[in-house]
Amino acid sequence: MTAPLFHMISQAPTPVGPFCHATEIDGWVFLTGQMPTDPNDPDASLPEGIEAQTRRVMDNLILVLEGLSLSLVDVANVRIFLTEFERDFEFMNKVYSAYFPTESLPSRTCIGVTALAVGALVEIDFVVRR
Repeated sequence: MTAPLFHMISQAPTPVGPFCHATEIDGWVFLTGQMPTDPNDPDASLPEGIEAQTRRVMDNLILVLEGLSLSLVDVANVRIFLTEFERDFEFMNKVYSAYFPTESLPSRTCIGVTALAVGALVEIDFVVRR
């Protein structure tokens, strides 16, 4: 087993807490949950609504993947956290599913939570295999 690598990606959003964008060990890459923050302006307001926030989160995850020379085809598992599960689940799914081909959807867990950092409606993290 090799020592973990801790990745910070310059193009990705500034982390909202004390963590790296991804940790890699033995070909597995664990991407930190991304928030719907603007990668070019960490002080900008969050996008309005679950669809816009889901797009921003997915686009932020893609920035991290690209910074690691990976892509969505490498994603093995996804976790999604929603603050308004019953209200937002269907709308989040419509945006989320547009990012993956239907024949190669990664395994996934979606969890309702009471709150997320920066007042976000959604947070998503990935487990990726290099």
